Amino acid sequence: MSAVRGEFSSRFGFIMAAAGSAVGLGNIWGFPTQTASNGGAAFLVAYLVLAFFLAYPALMAELMIGRHGQANAVSSLKKISNKPWQKHFAFAVGFGGILCAGFILSFYAIVAGWMLSATAEPIATLVGANTASTWLSEQSLTRNIIFTMIFIVLTVAIISRGVENGIEKWSKRLMPALLGILFALIAYVMTQDGAMEGLKAYLVPDFSSIFDAKLLVSALGQAFFSLSLGTSVMIIYGSYISKKENLVSLGAYVTLIDVFIAFVAGLLIIPAMYVAQAQGVEIFSATTGKLLSEDTLVFQVLPALFDGMGEVGLFVGFSFFALMSIAALTSSISMLEAPVSYTVERFGMKRVQATWLIGALIAVVSITIVCNLSSLFGLVITLTTKVAQPLLGLMCCIFVGWIWYRGSLLKAIQEGNPEVHNTLFWKIWPWYTKFVCPLAIGMVFLHSLLS
Repeated sequence: MSAVRGEFSSRFGFIMAAAGSAVGLGNIWGFPTQTASNGGAAFLVAYLVLAFFLAYPALMAELMIGRHGQANAVSSLKKISNKPWQKHFAFAVGFGGILCAGFILSFYAIVAGWMLSATAEPIATLVGANTASTWLSEQSLTRNIIFTMIFIVLTVAIISRGVENGIEKWSKRLMPALLGILFALIAYVMTQDGAMEGLKAYLVPDFSSIFDAKLLVSALGQAFFSLSLGTSVMIIYGSYISKKENLVSLGAYVTLIDVFIAFVAGLLIIPAMYVAQAQGVEIFSATTGKLLSEDTLVFQVLPALFDGMGEVGLFVGFSFFALMSIAALTSSISMLEAPVSYTVERFGMKRVQATWLIGALIAVVSITIVCNLSSLFGLVITLTTKVAQPLLGLMCCIFVGWIWYRGSLLKAIQEGNPEVHNTLFWKIWPWYTKFVCPLAIGMVFLHSLLS
């Protein structure tokens, strides 16, 4: 075990880091795409309900486990286990979350690499490097591998510096920049023809499709993915929180910021799709009415929109994809921290060595996916975000609800919030996490299997 563990130096630092983990491509790439593919506003309503009533209780469970354990995910879960089978279960859930984080980062780095190349493309066009511009904008094995590796190296460089000087320091810088660019782009898109039609599709729900099995599973997966649940990430971040902090309010802030950014990202992407459609770009299939090219939507729709702006479009395009790259980086550093923290504490390895080793292993997986993009990319996304994350999040709820003694749980949550036993949160959350969350998550999956 390492002698000294990192810790967030301030409340604001944790909120920015945890929100940065939550606010990533899942919000700005995944959420709007899922919304457009699953009934627009109906998906938004389902997502909001599931985020607050299932994802938030699960988030609190993971943060509680982490802060109490003050260790990596496996050790923290074992610390609240009392019997041998519970300790084996703890290893399976904790290590499963670490593997899940690694596989998510492996496909995440590919998408982030696309974002980086799209950020560089307007610069190449502006300086007259037309050959480079074409290469940057077209899918190719060489381009994908190069930019995936660049992104992984950036992530490794930040994580190798530790908690305060790496994760916290860069989250404080990147999150405000992300928000500034996002709001500026929304203001521009809303002035374009077609934007109001997109706004209507996004905000006016058709409740007839809200109980569709595919929609509910996608909304649940999106809620867990965007909050980084089921990946051991929030257990790790919880372990870096001072015991003087009020964990209930911190968890609420992170959830609110995450949902808010996802909602705001939809205000940008969905209207932008309809603006592009008004300019002649095909968004939906003429025969089926379904969204075209779900995974690469933003790389087809938005560049076409930016091209219609003339030279101004080069600057807008650069700003947008810079935003996406920042969002990707704030999440990737948290996903890499999960396996790195386990390796450092379990095997006594130095942080820098562990970070580069884990980064290299993830790079190998990423390259394998890149070389088999059509068969592996969608499969890895589905298995991690729509299956593994909700199920692992469910397991953490079971730990808190059924394995952790209620008295010990109350004592742990009272650290930083001595009067919590008198609040509505304590009257509801324990039994809600024990009964409602497992039942609701199970029903969503059962519904999907029977439909």
